[in-house]
Amino acid sequence: MNKRLQKQFVLMTLTLMAFQMMTFRVASASVSGEVVINEIAWAGSNDSPSDEWIELYNSTNQNVDLTGWYIEDDGNTIYEIEDGEVCAHCYFVIEKSDDAVSNRIADALVGLSLANTGDSLILYDANGELIDAVNSLGGPWFAGNTDKASMERADPSQSGDDPANWMSAISGNGSISREGSEILGTPGSVNSNYAGAGASVSFAPDDVVVDVGDSIVFSVKIDEADDLYAYGFDINYDPSVFSFVSANEGDFLIWNGFNTAFNAGLENGEEGNLIVANARLLSPALGIDGSGELFELTFEVIGENQNKNQITFGGKSYLADSIGDVPGKFKAANVLIGHQPVNNAEDLEVSHGENRYSLKLNWAPPVDGADSYLVKKQLPDGTFVTIGETTYPFFEDGESLVPGIDYNYQIVAVKSGSHSAAAEITGREERGIPGDNDRSDRIDGKDIENLARSYGSKFGEEEYNSLTDSNYDGIIDGSDLIDIGANFGLTF
Repeated sequence: MNKRLQKQFVLMTLTLMAFQMMTFRVASASVSGEVVINEIAWAGSNDSPSDEWIELYNSTNQNVDLTGWYIEDDGNTIYEIEDGEVCAHCYFVIEKSDDAVSNRIADALVGLSLANTGDSLILYDANGELIDAVNSLGGPWFAGNTDKASMERADPSQSGDDPANWMSAISGNGSISREGSEILGTPGSVNSNYAGAGASVSFAPDDVVVDVGDSIVFSVKIDEADDLYAYGFDINYDPSVFSFVSANEGDFLIWNGFNTAFNAGLENGEEGNLIVANARLLSPALGIDGSGELFELTFEVIGENQNKNQITFGGKSYLADSIGDVPGKFKAANVLIGHQPVNNAEDLEVSHGENRYSLKLNWAPPVDGADSYLVKKQLPDGTFVTIGETTYPFFEDGESLVPGIDYNYQIVAVKSGSHSAAAEITGREERGIPGDNDRSDRIDGKDIENLARSYGSKFGEEEYNSLTDSNYDGIIDGSDLIDIGANFGLTF
């Protein structure tokens, strides 16, 4: 072959190779919504605000090549995945540093810089096609940061722009941050608030009343399984309340005579975390559809702790079909020990307190009486916290009330250690001017200065000042500044 033909042959070969590479790259692109931004640790951890990470979830039955994919942050910062692949029904964790989740290897290391005041995050594939969007219009994060909790997507199939589809993590999966603090989030596993498609696993009964010394037998059941092939659960409980007795396999996976590999045992032989797992011994893998009993558990009640009488599924719990892991919904069991129901407080009323910037709650005792009452108030993040306990049927709240805000309260009657359902009421303090955060009875420069010193902070952060949050939405922002501007110069 002469040199001219050699050059033509090499050129044709290189052209063909380039075409094949380009074709492969296009074939690896995903469809919008099949890979989603599933969890965001935008506030870091209790060890460091730099412990930021973003989790992607692949909802498809095929591996997805993420090489060259990128997340656009507020339209001006790019977080690119240089190399990586996420398997079917798997999670891909992008970490700011490998210390962010210190007991797992990051799937990708990217210089994340997530603002505490909120970001818009847009996921693109390597071809620049939009795959997913979270908070695309910008503004505050939808959830997260209470106790450094991550922000979890409830349903991967629903919009990332829907605030109702995001919640603060309520449990972890054993992951830890750089100094050993447990992460309130689930990097690399199903979200603690997962509410999407998939099977449900629960205890039956899920609410039970017993006495110390009794034994409890739970049937752990699965509903709406699709091709279930294997499972693994961490069953968490308070070892001062419960003692594990036995675990016996149910008939769901062994239906039609199939062999299985059922095992159960305490982690390191110590009470508190029971590990239960099983798989059908079939190759190639073949799962089963439907509902039934996975296994039966027996516990002995050895003590009592009013706040820790749940038996729950830990963050490492999982379900798997014939292809791989799939998400599921896990429901805890509530155990009431030695207690009888308590009636609610009655005729609950709210009025202005004796002092300005206070509200007074009055109620009638329940018909069978009560030993004491818990007074709870709703915080800006939507949770109710106990702000006082009293033996009297009244209570005055003078804790950082802002004029013109509706405050929601609950009264819980307590008798012999049992709690009633909550009686609820809403009250409003009118004796003041919205925006008067220094309580001077005049809107002036000091109010602006106080707001500026906490501007951009959110509820739960050190800089947050509840008195400057004049609309009680959990963030110090322009809405609070508007209240000052609208009333500037007014006196009370």
